[in-house]
Amino acid sequence: MRDITTSKEKLLKKIRKALLEKRDNPYPNLEDMPHYPPTDELLEVIFAEQFTAISGQFVFCEDEVQFIENLLELAEERKWRKIYCWEPPLQQILTNFGYPFFETDKDFEQADVGFTLCEALIARNGSILLSNANMAGRRLSIYPPVHIVLAYTSQLVMDLKDGFKLIKSKYGTNLPSMISNVTGPSRTADIEKTLVLGAHGPKELFVFLLDG
Repeated sequence: MRDITTSKEKLLKKIRKALLEKRDNPYPNLEDMPHYPPTDELLEVIFAEQFTAISGQFVFCEDEVQFIENLLELAEERKWRKIYCWEPPLQQILTNFGYPFFETDKDFEQADVGFTLCEALIARNGSILLSNANMAGRRLSIYPPVHIVLAYTSQLVMDLKDGFKLIKSKYGTNLPSMISNVTGPSRTADIEKTLVLGAHGPKELFVFLLDG
């Protein structure tokens, strides 16, 4: 009698047979193995390289004076007039140096820059962890065409899991309702496979990193 077993049936038979045969795991330590090779590079160097590679703009500042000087120079060069800042710690720094900003959402549709803090910087892929747990909320990092983040070296971590640990230790069980991982300016290549920055968010993303 001619065998009329189909290719599909033969494949399923092999799978069933393999499932019935008990075998040792060929990779018993796979989950404990590192995904990336170890590195001695400083986290700030790794972050800066990865962040600039995805069209982010990185500025390292030794102190608040250098931060304000860089900000003034950049604002004058870009002709920024409406910089919105809603987080009290960041407002305090700007106020100490007499830097003007908008602390309410008046004329927010005309905003040039949204200025925020962050939860963590992820060195591995040059991304920024944001949340809505502070006064900046959800809008300030999304609506203005330029988003500036002030961060500190103490917020630098290697991987995303380390960033979530920081958030967990900071908020405990009262986690923010929105945690966002921002990797460079918003972008899309849906139209004719042409990369467009700022398609559904800021066109430019700056990180000012302060030592501390």
